[in-house]
Amino acid sequence: MGRYRITDLDRADRPRERLASIGASALSNAELIAILLGSGIPGQNAVQLGQALLIDAGGVAHLPKISYKELCQRRGIGRAKAAQLIAAIELGRRISVASPDDRPRIQSPDDAANLLIYEMGSLEQEHLKVLLLNTRNECLQTVEVYRGSLNSSLIRVGEIFREAIRQNAAAIIVAHNHPSGDPTPSPEDVAVTRAIVEAGKLVDIEVLDHLVIGHNRFISLKAKGLGFSPG
Repeated sequence: MGRYRITDLDRADRPRERLASIGASALSNAELIAILLGSGIPGQNAVQLGQALLIDAGGVAHLPKISYKELCQRRGIGRAKAAQLIAAIELGRRISVASPDDRPRIQSPDDAANLLIYEMGSLEQEHLKVLLLNTRNECLQTVEVYRGSLNSSLIRVGEIFREAIRQNAAAIIVAHNHPSGDPTPSPEDVAVTRAIVEAGKLVDIEVLDHLVIGHNRFISLKAKGLGFSPG
């Protein structure tokens, strides 16, 4: 029995044809994956194969966690299709944070989170990143400062502000992720925030917020009044 290809589906059910006629945004996640896969396996067409991959991953938000090696080992995928999937995921990540013509302006915690949540929400260990902002609250750059457990006794505040000082940033937003997926701030997160805010006053760089990022959600410590002085 041969492989089940997208062309084996009824024309109205073919993802490529549906994309051309109604647009990519109308397609399901499984259909988009099917377009990348191109063909299925005996007993499963490409759409069903894509759906199975989504179920095993725990949803589209968790696809970036699947490694190239793991994809290669899946029945019906192999090295070429695994490479296509990994490349598409990485391209999507880069598009989500890129701003080639104008710098993204941060006017709310949501604006900041949108620059980071796709990438950081799927990381398997803690990362701490800093958004560098100019006087118009435009994002100049995103800098990764730490990997590993966030601990106030280990964090050197100078590292948080080093690139901000070098680029003459007016303000920063700090963000780190919780690999568990739950963005609820810990007491340690609050202590770290308080230390960073106080250090910012000494170097005349305002700390606008500290975001804790989980799976598809985040919490703003500034909005919660945690680690930031009132007013």
